Amino acid sequence: MAVDQEVKNSQSKVSAEMEEPLIKVVRSKDEDDFQGKSDEKGSLWVVGFSTFVAVLGSFEFGSCVGYTAPIQSAIREDLELSIAEFSLFGSILTIGSMIGAITSGHIADFIGRKRALGMAAVLGITGWVAIYFSQGALLLDAGRILTGYGIGVSSFVLMIVLGCSFAFLLGTVVTWKTLALTGIVPCLVQLLGIVFIPESPRWLAKVGCQEEFDKALKRLRGDNADISSEAAEIQDYIETLRHQSKAGILNLFQRRYLYPVTIGVGLMIFQQFGGANGICFYLNEIFFSAGLPSATIGIIIIVCIQASATGTFLGCFMAATAFLMKDYNLLTEWVPLLVLGGVLLYIGSFSIGMGSVPWVIMSEIFPINIKGAAGSLVNLVHWFGAWAVSYTFNFLMDWSSSGTFYLYSGFSAAAILFVAKVVPETKGRTLEEIQKSMKS
Repeated sequence: MAVDQEVKNSQSKVSAEMEEPLIKVVRSKDEDDFQGKSDEKGSLWVVGFSTFVAVLGSFEFGSCVGYTAPIQSAIREDLELSIAEFSLFGSILTIGSMIGAITSGHIADFIGRKRALGMAAVLGITGWVAIYFSQGALLLDAGRILTGYGIGVSSFVLMIVLGCSFAFLLGTVVTWKTLALTGIVPCLVQLLGIVFIPESPRWLAKVGCQEEFDKALKRLRGDNADISSEAAEIQDYIETLRHQSKAGILNLFQRRYLYPVTIGVGLMIFQQFGGANGICFYLNEIFFSAGLPSATIGIIIIVCIQASATGTFLGCFMAATAFLMKDYNLLTEWVPLLVLGGVLLYIGSFSIGMGSVPWVIMSEIFPINIKGAAGSLVNLVHWFGAWAVSYTFNFLMDWSSSGTFYLYSGFSAAAILFVAKVVPETKGRTLEEIQKSMKS
């Protein structure tokens, strides 16, 4: 989902993961540390449990994204919030996430991966408690930005859809306060779980804790496992990073980097301004505006098809046309079904396409010396777009429901042309071949 995605470097997790092979886009460094063969059942348990604790941040991310969809009407009525106040509440999550993403690399480098996860969990719990006890917009927004910061630090592109679906579904049967309390659960489990998992061997090696590094690696691989080869590989990798020169943001605007930077920034713009965050944050109001007898039905169906189907353009265009028909009282009995079908088609398509593929492409197009700076720039564009869309959605819907979806479909259509004309084919090609093709 719109979310989809995350993903950040020593400046932000995005760029750190971009410095690694392609698989890093869909799993974290800590998860990678946890992978590998083990000669003991005990170490397999450590690997599995460590991975589970690490990806709870992704489930929490999904819970935060899905929180606003089923509770908009109830929370606005209970706290007497205006559209502007609720829009700020919904969108401010992305501001917190952006700050968390930008600072996460420095935090993890300074205090370690385990403590960084623990800090994120504490912030998440604090944020959800603040939302639960909110009597007005101020505490509500403070809680939302804290949860956003927490997921910006800890989340990876795993389990987000599951967490979002959970929030969608549960929000149809419980109050907004109860739903806020359920957001604490993954944070609490993560906070308790980190007590029983080892610190990241990569971080321990990076800060020079050789004895702890050996112990952590043995705990993950098994006491009788031969870790010498893997330990040497990790040490070599860290040494290489230390001696590697890094490009700054200004270096990205050199002529030789213009093509890959245009691709990276362009894909993020089309990903976000296609409307994903607005649609996913405020599903309940979309279905209510369309006249669906029960918005709950639409949300439950969306949970069932989160990861399939095609056509973000067709989905938005279908919903836009349905709202236009409603404006002119044409075939009004078909409007709810057409809007539901369009939104289902859009979300399913986004989940398997524009929501994740841009991150994959960007791991392959940037030369190694600009991956850090380029990742930071792309990350900022991503989060700014997420905020802009989620904040303006309710205002756009008040202006024109059909116009809103036609606008999003226009961005989706432009994305098709952009990908066809600008983005290089990456299938079956090495990184060197891809980058060479962009210079020719």
